[in-house]
Amino acid sequence: MLKALLSTRFWVVTGTILLVLAITVTIVVNSIIVKSTRSQLYTDVNKIPKNKVGVLLGTAKFKDKAKKIINPYYQTRIEAAAALYMAGKVDYIIVSGDNSTLYYNEPLLMKNDLIAMGVPASHIYLDNAGFRTLDSILRCRDIFGQKSFTIISQTFHDQRALYIANHKQVTAVAYCASDGDSFWEEMVREKLARVKMMLDLLFNKQARLYGEQIQIPD
Repeated sequence: MLKALLSTRFWVVTGTILLVLAITVTIVVNSIIVKSTRSQLYTDVNKIPKNKVGVLLGTAKFKDKAKKIINPYYQTRIEAAAALYMAGKVDYIIVSGDNSTLYYNEPLLMKNDLIAMGVPASHIYLDNAGFRTLDSILRCRDIFGQKSFTIISQTFHDQRALYIANHKQVTAVAYCASDGDSFWEEMVREKLARVKMMLDLLFNKQARLYGEQIQIPD
């Protein structure tokens, strides 16, 4: 009986220590990312510096595909990218997202919606292997040959993307689309993604796919 109680106590104490450690690491990582990218974030299209290329980070278009309910994160990213182009703050837009199957093509959906908002098709480039934020940043640098560009997403996503760019010899700024009010995206999922990103950077993880270089005109 005593042995069983001691064993239970050991696992409770160990679990508590691990939980506190995990929470502490998450808080520290989040603080580092927020503080180090603050000066690179813009919400005013008139104040953001111009870059030749903007990288629009992908997300699912539909919150509920069956009911055709548009994901607000997707919609505001499209609007933000179009606003940057119309204001002359980017000359070209790379739409970077997941196209891992024949039935799911984020970049093509983004391209079509940007065209519908007035962005010329000839000024939109598809990055069909932007499976993760890390992939999008590395492929823009290595496949599209851009060492300086504008990242387009929500603030919480922009912060992580900028941190990656800063550690991958990329000069980047970010334009922040409306954040919405999703507790899961901003307070839970994103915080876990930031810890994973730190591990990816620590172990120098590379993009899943590379390939032939794509030239964007000057």
